[in-house]
Amino acid sequence: MSAARKGGWGMRWGGGLKPALWPGLSPALQSALFGLALLVAAPVQAVQPDEMLADPALEQRARDLSKGLRCLVCRNENIDDSDAQLAKDLRILLRERLVAGDTDEEAVAFLVDRYGEYVLLNPPATGVNILLWVAGPAMLLAGVGIAFATFRRRGQGRAEELTEAERARLAEILKE
Repeated sequence: MSAARKGGWGMRWGGGLKPALWPGLSPALQSALFGLALLVAAPVQAVQPDEMLADPALEQRARDLSKGLRCLVCRNENIDDSDAQLAKDLRILLRERLVAGDTDEEAVAFLVDRYGEYVLLNPPATGVNILLWVAGPAMLLAGVGIAFATFRRRGQGRAEELTEAERARLAEILKE
């Protein structure tokens, strides 16, 4: 084994040596872990300092509300974690409403009135949304019921009696 391998040094793309991040892991796995770390760290930068409110309590309220609001560009990402321009606009609009004296419910209601219930990451189970809340469990129960009925029907089938020729052939096979 070479001295370079013992010391945890790996080959760089340019052909030179560089210290390995995790000597026991393959370079591909190291790259994957590094990329995952970058993806996890990226949302931390979403809320820019110029968007933050001077009052820490008001800023915390805005952060809490932002976590429940969907970025309309990123789909299933909250506006607090999204770097999209529309998410930034929604964060600023939410903070403006809170500074104007709106309660949490009023600020969220303002955004829902403007953008629809789709802006909520967890919409209420009322009206047409109740169908969406019930559809998943209903389909699961229907699938379990169909599977149960199918297996039960299969188990009730009777085996046909063997003919005399089939019995003779079976006996011959078993003797061998």
